[in-house]
This record gives sequence, structure tokens and C-alpha cells, in this order.
Amino acid sequence: MIDNMIFTHEIESFLEEDLGYNDISCKLVGEKPVKGIIFTKEDCTLAGLEVAQSFFDYFNIHYSTEHSDGDRLSKGDVIYSLSGSSLSILRTERLVLNFLGHLCGVATNTRNCVDIARRYSDVRIACTRKTTPGLRKYEKMAVIAGGGDPHRFNLSDTIMIKDNHVKLMGVEGALLSAKAKAGFTQKIEVEVESAADALTAATSGADIIMLDNMGPGEVINTVQMLKRSSIPGHIIIEVSGGINMDNLEDYAKTGVDIISMGSLIHQSRWIDVSLEIIV
Repeated sequence: MIDNMIFTHEIESFLEEDLGYNDISCKLVGEKPVKGIIFTKEDCTLAGLEVAQSFFDYFNIHYSTEHSDGDRLSKGDVIYSLSGSSLSILRTERLVLNFLGHLCGVATNTRNCVDIARRYSDVRIACTRKTTPGLRKYEKMAVIAGGGDPHRFNLSDTIMIKDNHVKLMGVEGALLSAKAKAGFTQKIEVEVESAADALTAATSGADIIMLDNMGPGEVINTVQMLKRSSIPGHIIIEVSGGINMDNLEDYAKTGVDIISMGSLIHQSRWIDVSLEIIV
């Protein structure tokens, strides 16, 4: 293991995919000491430093940076100064730039959404499990760098009763079964599509109520109804489904505690990051 973010076997798996079996291009220049910089070609929020540094450590590339994940960078800012073997730097170049470009994109998208929401409330912006297979932990850490909440990392973190559970068992039945099986540290979340089911979940022991695929007006009405009904104060109200930067403002005004958005990750745009060798 290199650090808490990435394991050696993961690095080697990524390298196996990228290098192949006969890497001629990186060998063309021969083995020589070189210096280089990695810089951003556009404004962004920085994420992915631990991943990049894991590759540098693996190849014994010396690096320095003045930045931390979550920093706001301007076009032209240098992220890393590098020195080491020309072969090593060329071999790690594309992998490092791919991770930085993707993760900075997620962090930047998240930061933009957090900034929009903060104009209207202190609602927390969270991502979902709609992540790229194999890259979830990196993408969720990028959401954190952008000021967002990672939500569940996997199915074991929180018991979530979704629409198909409700169809098969009903809200009360599903909650009863979940509470019987839950460990004492686990919260139970219920996904509902109506105000009536939200109230049932609140009075049946849910810790989190997710209002799924409701329009902003329906969300406001449901939140107000729940508050009039004097639901337990510990209950968290979340809204999710079809929320993006275009309609986020309306949802930020609804009074919910959490807005979860798959679009933080799957609608993020890569940031243009480049490596330049300094001769």
C-alpha cells in the first residue's frame, strides 16, 4: 500500500492497462534526468493530489506543490514541479493527467453547485453511488474536495429502503425488517415519492427521508407538512432525482437538509491539465 488513497496493486493495474507489453514511445528519449511541471490550462477546483503523488512515489519521481485538494486554481497555475527519470515521468504522465483532469472536473462541478446552494441556504450538497466502476473512492474524494458530501460509499454504510423495497414490503414492513437487522451504528433511510409515504416513514422510525423525483413545489409542501406533524427532530430530509445545476437553485430554497445529485459526477467535465518537460 502506498497511502490511504491507493494501493500498490491498483497502481500496477492502471499501469498494465496504459503501458501494454512493448512501450517504445517512452523509451525513445533514453534514460536521463529531467524536470517538468504540471499545470492547469483553465480555472478549476483542485482534486486528486494523493492519487498523483502515489504514482510519483511508485516511480521515485521527486515532486513539490504549494497546493492542497480543494484549492481554487486559475488558468496557468502550476500544480506540481517534478524532477526524475525521463522514462518514469513519461510513463506516468497520462495516468496522472487523466486522474487530475477527471477529479478536478468533479471537484469543480461540485464547488459550483455548492456555491449556488449557499446563496439560498446551508443545505448540504451530496453525490450518489452513480460513479464510474472502479473509480468510486476517487470520485467521492473529489466531491469532498469540492465542498460536497460523499453520501454512502457502499451498500453497507447505511440501510436504504428504495422504491422496489416499498413495492414489495410497504414502507412500514420494510422499516420493521430493517430495524430488526440493523447494527446499532447504522442509520436507516427511506426513499419515498409521496407526502403520505414520507409521513409514514417519519412515524415508523426512519432516520433519513429521501424525497425522490419530486418537483420543488411538491418538496416544499412535503417539508412543511412534515414539520407541522412534529416529526422527531433527528430526522434528516433529503431530496434527490433529476437535480442538476439548471434547477438546483429551486431545490436549495425548499428547506431540505440534503440535496443529493448524481450529476456531480456523471455530468462533470474534465479539466484540461498538462505536463511540460523543462529542458
